[in-house]
Amino acid sequence: MASAADWGLLLIRLTFGLLMAAHGAQKLFGIFGGNGLTATGRAFENLGYRPGKLFAVIGGLSESLGGLGLALGLLTPLAAAALIGVMINAMATVTGAHGLWDTDGGVEYSVCITVVALAIAAIGPGRLAVDRFFRWGTGGWGEAALALGLGGGVAAITLSL
Repeated sequence: MASAADWGLLLIRLTFGLLMAAHGAQKLFGIFGGNGLTATGRAFENLGYRPGKLFAVIGGLSESLGGLGLALGLLTPLAAAALIGVMINAMATVTGAHGLWDTDGGVEYSVCITVVALAIAAIGPGRLAVDRFFRWGTGGWGEAALALGLGGGVAAITLSL
């Protein structure tokens, strides 16, 4: 029987994951008030990502698939890693120079996304998740380390290109 904690994790995963998936869809498809792939690609070019459209696809897919993975509780450590990697890139290239607070264009929002994704990897997705049938479905230090290490490593590679 699912506990209140399982239902609470489901609520966090669904809200957070579906919002992140929609955020990625803004980039990829121009829905939900987004600019779409062409405009997002130009913005990525202006940030130094070349080719911009390719990096816009990677960023949009990372947010969309990472968000859907967390919402479903599917491949949770990898879903968390996808979001962590995108947010590290966002902090390094866009928000880091503006301090902490989002009202000043700072890292506040990206830090919150990173921490929630990492916490879900560490805690595990709960019993109301697809991953409950797999070993990694319980969370733990290993899952958190994988999410942070993979997300951070891919972000470092991306930033070095």
